[in-house]
Amino acid sequence: MSILIVDDSPEQQLLLRTILNKAGYHELLVADSAPAAYDALGVTHPPSDVPHSIDLILMDFLMPGTDGVAATRHIKSLDLLRDIPVIVVTAKTDLDNLQAAFSAGAMDFITKPVNSVEILARVNSALMLKKEMDCRKARERELRRSNEELQQALREVKVLKGLVPICASCKKIRNDQGFWQQLEEYLQQYSEAEFSHGLCTPCIKKLYPGVYAD
Repeated sequence: MSILIVDDSPEQQLLLRTILNKAGYHELLVADSAPAAYDALGVTHPPSDVPHSIDLILMDFLMPGTDGVAATRHIKSLDLLRDIPVIVVTAKTDLDNLQAAFSAGAMDFITKPVNSVEILARVNSALMLKKEMDCRKARERELRRSNEELQQALREVKVLKGLVPICASCKKIRNDQGFWQQLEEYLQQYSEAEFSHGLCTPCIKKLYPGVYAD
């Protein structure tokens, strides 16, 4: 799973990369500013141009220009990115700053100076959450697809389509097996129609002369 490190300090970037690499996380991307992070996430490019799928963002709290809180808020405002967990890396642990980070959409925070045990525990937890979210979304997509297929099947079931061969004289219909069936028998087999039998006026006059006066 891939991790995006957003930090303007080369030393901090190196430290985080070293800790994560030693723990077996090798899909690491680095951005030194919020705009560079947006590029890595595909915010400034069409989705087809995004070279990486990001599973976790480690976001520095203090950066020149757009800070980590504003960057997190922008990322979380985008439909395609809002499910990516963001962990804020900060030396500012007062309640106001932490509240700002959580309000922007961060799921957790790591204090500076970074402790390797702490960061690995929080990264592992965040990635497990992301994996569960991805599995849930995949199941939801599959359920939607299955439901759409079912609805389409229900719309098409028992619906007659195409050319139906019918005798011009007796009005029997030739079925798929090549046999001739009565019209009502064929319709009952291939549709949901039901029939009640009666006689129309012309047939009554033909079969029972005298019932109707001419």
